[in-house]
Amino acid sequence: MGVTTFTQEFPTLIAPSRMFKALIVDSHNLIPKIAPQDIKSIEFVEGDGGAGSIKVTNFAEGGHLKFLKHKIDFLDTENLVCKYTLIEGDVIFNKIEKVIYEVQFLASSNGGCICKMISEYHAKGDVELNEEDIKRGKEKATGLYKVVEEFLLANPDAYA
Repeated sequence: MGVTTFTQEFPTLIAPSRMFKALIVDSHNLIPKIAPQDIKSIEFVEGDGGAGSIKVTNFAEGGHLKFLKHKIDFLDTENLVCKYTLIEGDVIFNKIEKVIYEVQFLASSNGGCICKMISEYHAKGDVELNEEDIKRGKEKATGLYKVVEEFLLANPDAYA
């Protein structure tokens, strides 16, 4: 089993605590409301959102994915860090055993933050990961961050 690691950083003008609350703590409520064309629902099937919880993201009709299931491994609301594992999905799991993500929100000098994400792709057996599939996933993540950022910029009291 090979492991491929990627690091991404997204700068934003939004304060770290607001981004963390919107993207991590309350994503199951916020994201289906602000991106219904992409995300139909996000539901906890185990737990209440803390470490050990499992949530299912159901995608809107017509996309290349139908659902993804994540387990929250670690949640530190004080230091704005979350570690979670993609444990099930309808398309990618013929090649990937799991994907481990660590997301951290770091304050920047302009009052905003840097959203830093480390992704570890654990391939099954000798499978070579398709760069295009990984790129598409990274683009979706970037797009979601931008949608949340736009919502927070337009609603300065939300998650304050």
